[in-house]
Amino acid sequence: MKRITQWCLALLAFAAAAAGAADGSGTAKNYPSKPIRIIVPYPPGGGNDTLARIFGQKLTEAWSQQVVIDNRPGAGTTIGTQIAARAVPNGYTLLLSSIATHALAPNLYKNPGYDPVKDFSPITLLAVAPTVLVMNNSMPFKGVQDFVAAAKAAPGKYTYASGGAGTPPHMAGVIFASMNGINLLHVPYKGGAPAQLDTISGQTNMMFDTAASVMPQIKAGKLKAVAIAREQRLPELPEVATFSEQGIKGYEVNAWYSMHAPAGVPKPIIAKLNAEFVRILKTPEIIARIKQLGSETVGNTPEQFAAFVQAESVKYAKAIRESGAKAE
Repeated sequence: MKRITQWCLALLAFAAAAAGAADGSGTAKNYPSKPIRIIVPYPPGGGNDTLARIFGQKLTEAWSQQVVIDNRPGAGTTIGTQIAARAVPNGYTLLLSSIATHALAPNLYKNPGYDPVKDFSPITLLAVAPTVLVMNNSMPFKGVQDFVAAAKAAPGKYTYASGGAGTPPHMAGVIFASMNGINLLHVPYKGGAPAQLDTISGQTNMMFDTAASVMPQIKAGKLKAVAIAREQRLPELPEVATFSEQGIKGYEVNAWYSMHAPAGVPKPIIAKLNAEFVRILKTPEIIARIKQLGSETVGNTPEQFAAFVQAESVKYAKAIRESGAKAE
């Protein structure tokens, strides 16, 4: 009888442990107990890498576990994203995701090597970088409506530069042209820097780019800012009116940065990660640092973030189809 009782108790303990493992409560309670890796599908030094290192440092401070930044650039962000999608779903591998990994690449590449929905667990939207329409200083237009009227009168005359086909700046131009019934000529470059230089020199007429990217050129008087895609004016560029203020309603085409984990990570761990990222995003230090990068902090629930990604994917799938853009 005593042996049977001991056996039953052992069986109950095993069942309880299994239940805890199944719902993730056991792993979440002790998480994290070892270093965390954040995969960044970009080379070191850029805006995405900078954000990953900012949050990695804060996670290390909060949890006393090292956070390793693993840069895996290439193939339009798909190499690093594939690695993250195939990682063990235990919460120790995260992806610094973005508009590129989850809205553009899956629609540009015939086979990106991952499913942006099925292969990932959304954690939160970290920040949004508003798009600014900048023009060469010789362009005579005082506002967006003046330019739209001129573009309608001369289809295909005006050019806009971008860092490459299928990039966020390219898609921003496609959506703007589609919304306003105009025909703009896209000029792709191998990177944002040469695109900016040719817009400054007048080889191209304009660019749609993030505030962080073009603000130095605006401040230096090398490019003319015409409109910004956000609800209110940007405090750092108070003289630049929003698209909405100028009668272009609903133009919301902005770059964004986020966090995903591989699909299958226990929900309690996702909840713990979400709570920590949201807490970090609310601190004055991080709000100020993200603002310095020309972006705005967000921090939402995994459910809200999943809905956001779905809407963005639908929007850019349509833009990519209409533009005929293909991955280079």
